[in-house]
Amino acid sequence: MSLLGGPVSVVSAGAAMLADALEADQVRVDWRPPLERLVPDPEVDLANQRAVARMLAARPRWVGVGTAVEVIPGMRPDLLLHSGPPMRWEAASGPMRGALEGALRLEGRDSADLEPCHVHMAVGPMAGVVSAGMPVVIVEDETSGIRAYSNLNEGLGRVLRYGANDEAVLERLRWMASVLGPDLGRALESGPIDLGAINQKALQMGDELHNRHRAATSMVFRELALRGLSAESLRFIDQNDYFYLNLVMASAKAACEAAAGVDQSTLVVSMARNGTEFGIRVSGEPRRWFTAAAAVPVGLFLGSYTQEDANPDIGDSAITETFGLGGFAMAAAPAITRVVGGTAQTAVDASLEMYEITLEENSNHQIPALDFRGSPTGIDVRRVVETGIQPLINTGIAHREAGIGQIGAGLVRAPLEPFLAAHLHLARARPDGAPQ
Repeated sequence: MSLLGGPVSVVSAGAAMLADALEADQVRVDWRPPLERLVPDPEVDLANQRAVARMLAARPRWVGVGTAVEVIPGMRPDLLLHSGPPMRWEAASGPMRGALEGALRLEGRDSADLEPCHVHMAVGPMAGVVSAGMPVVIVEDETSGIRAYSNLNEGLGRVLRYGANDEAVLERLRWMASVLGPDLGRALESGPIDLGAINQKALQMGDELHNRHRAATSMVFRELALRGLSAESLRFIDQNDYFYLNLVMASAKAACEAAAGVDQSTLVVSMARNGTEFGIRVSGEPRRWFTAAAAVPVGLFLGSYTQEDANPDIGDSAITETFGLGGFAMAAAPAITRVVGGTAQTAVDASLEMYEITLEENSNHQIPALDFRGSPTGIDVRRVVETGIQPLINTGIAHREAGIGQIGAGLVRAPLEPFLAAHLHLARARPDGAPQ
């Protein structure tokens, strides 16, 4: 008993050794000192309100399917698009190199230039490689009119986006170009498919829309079946729960690009990884990348593969987290922890933590487990810098060697360095030239 006449309870923050030594009920708080204390800045706050309002206003629709060289802005036959920030051939990781080499064989070329998907209004999961002849989805934000693009999802395992490039992989891609793409294009001739509505419903049916798409893919399957999609193409989609991933990525890209280009805004409009580097783009200066070395995801592995086999983080799919989905909406998908690790409670905790570094809650993306609170949306560079909280991404894991493919799935934290660099750069660009 304490001198106050009741049992002692202790709240501990940081002092783990002291807390362990105390014989009392404890509540441990994950508190850390801020990296940098920032003073209020009304001009930046106003810019961020404008930028995030554009993001929240997005209404994505799937409007068509086309060949990359014909529909992606700036695409050409001697160009390969890849995930993440800009990259040189010699810097490509194993899975990226495997995907690039496979795409060259697919196109019958010996060489090609490299540019990021993001520069061309496109996104691609994992290696993200898009070549001229590949079919791509066309997604339009009905509010802004902005269009974004992504390749079609191949499925799991030994696929190009994970660096596998044998003849079976290439034959599947040829079938997708000759059969699946045209089939989908015909199905969309009767009108667009409302992806915003599917995203909204899928979050309330157990998806978080980065690593779990069962509900969303099922809804798209049903719509395509009603539009007369061929049995062959429907069978492919039915066997691929990840078919919707590329659609939600293009949705998120269109929404985030609608928020880009607001002067002084510190809103993040891209997070992307190329298997070597992690990079962000910020609304206030969207043409510039801020980068750091990519971290290695930690998670659950297939078969006998282990953490030692894992490649550093790779893919444009973190655009989902940038839009408040994926790791930011994990509370909506407790079952995802069976894939990436953790428990149902850690999924809830992940979403709650991300509210600390975001500007708004997206009322279109309501999470039942949080009493239908909107998902945390709009990463603010200043809040990341001040709190030291690193954005959480749930992701697939590729083998570090070319040609092997997917070996698992897990979680990774974005490195802090790009956020710090973006904050300092934007602060120096202000008229007073000093950090605020």
